[in-house]
Amino acid sequence: MSSAVQNLYESCKEIFATNTGAGFIPSPSDVDRLRLVLDDMKVSDVGLDPERPYFATTYTGTPLITYLHLYECEKFQIGIFCLPPSGVIPLHNHPGMTVFSKLLFGSMHVKSYDWVAELPDIGDSNLNPSHFRPPGVCLAKVETNSIFTAPCNTFVLYPAAGGNMHSFTALTSCAVLDVLGPPYSDAEGRPCRYFSEFPYISFSGDLCLVPQRYEEGYAWLEERDRPEDFLAVRGIYMGPKIVEN
Repeated sequence: MSSAVQNLYESCKEIFATNTGAGFIPSPSDVDRLRLVLDDMKVSDVGLDPERPYFATTYTGTPLITYLHLYECEKFQIGIFCLPPSGVIPLHNHPGMTVFSKLLFGSMHVKSYDWVAELPDIGDSNLNPSHFRPPGVCLAKVETNSIFTAPCNTFVLYPAAGGNMHSFTALTSCAVLDVLGPPYSDAEGRPCRYFSEFPYISFSGDLCLVPQRYEEGYAWLEERDRPEDFLAVRGIYMGPKIVEN
């Protein structure tokens, strides 16, 4: 009988078979299919022990994030992020990618954004929004700002929707199983970029881009270098192996 990990691999292989690169989105039925596969997965299915040292805060300084690599090809990638309490994966994007994230155990805060594609036409060029903000700072809308505790449903983000830019903050030790389609690739124009967040009122001036009662649902984001305090290492995956076919 196939393992849950093997079933996940085979589902991904079929669903991403026609993946032609950045911007590919599986059909709604395929999204539901893969989400259901991930929803059923448990920490025991990947051979993960919550008592492993990389889930403990046995050191001082910035919590270390451990990544367990399961599989990667040009069409999709499967891996697990292991976070100790207070571990943070900072705000980053997923250019041209569809991503499925399943919280296997623990509790975490997730905050995500999508870009505001078009700002209102305000007519007077003297009131252009760019006059109130530095170059490179763009308006984004909050998609998710919630705490998730396992067991919970898999969440999905898309190239331009669903919270393409997100951050994870571990409230307890936790693990997240990720499926990325396609994977990051600098050579193909899909690098991972990081962002700083600024409250909406920081650069809005007197211009009312959004109704005041909705201001907390928006923020300004600015691209930044990878945070120096984001420490991530690759661990050894000890769970059921994937057999390519």
